[in-house]
Formats: sequence, C-alpha cells, structure tokens
Amino acid sequence: MRQQFENGVTATRIEGATWRKSTHSAPGGNCVEVAALADGGVAVRNSRDPEGPALIYTRDEIVAFLGGAKDGEFDNLVG
Repeated sequence: MRQQFENGVTATRIEGATWRKSTHSAPGGNCVEVAALADGGVAVRNSRDPEGPALIYTRDEIVAFLGGAKDGEFDNLVG
C-alpha cells in the first residue's frame, strides 16, 4: 500500500523523500524544496522550515503549473 499524504503534513513524516531545490536559489535559505512522491505527486516545503508543513500536489497539478511557468504565465509575480 502506498502512503497517502494530506496538505500540511509535517515534511519529516514523508519517509524516504529526497528534497531538492533549484540551482537558481539564493544562498540565504529563502527557497522552496520539492520531493517526488511514490504516487507521482510532488511535496513542496519551505527550506527555512524543513520540519514544518509540506504542500502536496498531484502529478496533473504539477504538470499544469510547470507548463504555465515555462510559458511565462507567472512572470508578472516577480517582474
């Protein structure tokens, strides 16, 4: 049986997760980290609070978000 996680789960409860962050991240620790889940989903956490909550997204949600990011749909958030 695969583990199922709810949004807000403590990130450390996601056993076997390999957390990673973008090489574009600043060295000051203001980053998000992601981990692939066994069911194809993705967990996201704040790198400054690695034992804090993680947000859980389905594969389809991540595909849609990454597609929008690649197309520049969110550029206005930082521009």
